[in-house]
Amino acid sequence: MNNEEKNTYVKKQITNALLTLLEQREFSEISVSQITEYAGVSRNSFYRNYSGKEDILLKYIRSLYSEWDAEYKKQGHESNVNLYGSLFQHLSDNKDFYLLLKKRDLFHLFLAVLLEQSGPRPEHENMWAYTTAFIAYGTYGWIEEWIARGMQESGDEMADLLASHGMK
Repeated sequence: MNNEEKNTYVKKQITNALLTLLEQREFSEISVSQITEYAGVSRNSFYRNYSGKEDILLKYIRSLYSEWDAEYKKQGHESNVNLYGSLFQHLSDNKDFYLLLKKRDLFHLFLAVLLEQSGPRPEHENMWAYTTAFIAYGTYGWIEEWIARGMQESGDEMADLLASHGMK
């Protein structure tokens, strides 16, 4: 393996280790030493790639979000209903992970990524920033409540619910 392949392997091992440990215990009860031991990597490898435990999850969520976004853009849809249907389907496809985040009180990390990717920017005009914030936080609220209720509806059903209440 070249260095890039080794580093990709190390990051995957660390992410998998943290996710496995999160299934067993609270986030605050997991140490970097436990993660590296479970992953079979050194602490140097950990700190070469991550600033801390939360950073592992943020990078993983960013990766999932980017994969979804790229796939959605390939489809060439233009409507909000299609966008939200696709987003809710992505969340449903990764249900175990997102439910684990919610169970461990870490779902706020999804909000951080959502705002990074789709939220207001300092360079936005005020009205656009307010509108973007309203949409991003509203979307997060729908997602968080849907997850809290056990993700009962499918992605398409969630898109239909939004469409039936004025989202086009």
